[in-house]
Amino acid sequence: MAKSLPPLSWLRSFEAAARNLSFTTAAEEIGLTQSAVSQQVKSLESRLGVQLFIRHARGLALTDAGRRLLPEVDAPLQALSRAMVGMDTRPSRNLLTIASSISVAHWKIAPRLTEFRARFPQTEVRILSAIWPDDFHSTRADVEIRFGSAQQAGPEAEAILPNDLIALKTPTLNGDVADLPLIETVGTSSGWQAWSRQIEPVPNPSIYTDTYGMALHLAAQGNGVVLANAWLAQYALENKLVTRAHSASIPSQEGYHLSVNRDKWQAEAFREWLLS
Repeated sequence: MAKSLPPLSWLRSFEAAARNLSFTTAAEEIGLTQSAVSQQVKSLESRLGVQLFIRHARGLALTDAGRRLLPEVDAPLQALSRAMVGMDTRPSRNLLTIASSISVAHWKIAPRLTEFRARFPQTEVRILSAIWPDDFHSTRADVEIRFGSAQQAGPEAEAILPNDLIALKTPTLNGDVADLPLIETVGTSSGWQAWSRQIEPVPNPSIYTDTYGMALHLAAQGNGVVLANAWLAQYALENKLVTRAHSASIPSQEGYHLSVNRDKWQAEAFREWLLS
C-alpha cells in the first residue's frame, strides 16, 4: 500500500517559508496567518521526523534536510499550478486575475475597486487571496503583489512606494507614542526596536500580530500605536481611520512588490491605477 502523503497545505507552507526564509513573508504570500504557517511546518517536520529549519531570532535557515526537500516540493507545486491553468476553460479575454495577500486585498484593492470597474466596466476581476508559490509567469494571476525584500521579489518585480514604516493610531487615542500600547508585526526586520534606536526610546509592545493588515486594523480600532507600511496605510489615513502618532518614519527592508503580465492590457491598466 502506498504511503499516505502529508497535506498539500503543509507542503505549500514549507515551500513558501523555505523560499522566503520567513514565516511572516510566507503567510502574507499564501494568505494564512504567520502562526498557521509555522504550525503547518512543525506538523510536516513531525510527520517526516526531521528538522527542516533552524529558527533564529532574526529569521530562518534551511537545514540539509530542508535544502534537499525544497526542489522536490517546488516541482510538483508548479506542475499543479500549470495543470489548473490548463483546466480553466472559461473565456479569459476580459478576465483580470489579481493575486495578493489578504492585507493588500483588504486595505488597497477593495476600498477603490469601484473606481477601476467604472473605468473598465467590461473587465471581470478575480482576486486570489492565496498565491500558488511558484514563478509569476506560470501562475494563473495577471497581477501579483508580493510582500518581502527586493531580493525575494526578484528582478522582474517593481517595488511599490512609499515603503517606510510610520506610527499610526486612531484619532481618539491621546498621548505620546511612548505612553501608549504598542502593536508589533512579528517576523519583519524593522519594528519598534528599530524605532527606539533611530527615533526615540519606547517600551516593549504589548500586542503582537503577524500581518501589517491586521496590525493596522487593530490600531484603527483604538488598541494602540502601530508601525505600518506607509503604502498599505494610505486608505486608512485618507479616511481618518488612523492618524500619524509621530511625524518621523523609519526605513523597512521588506515591502510590497508588483509583477504584471505585460502581454495583457488590463494588467497594465490595473498597474497604472494601483500606483496612481
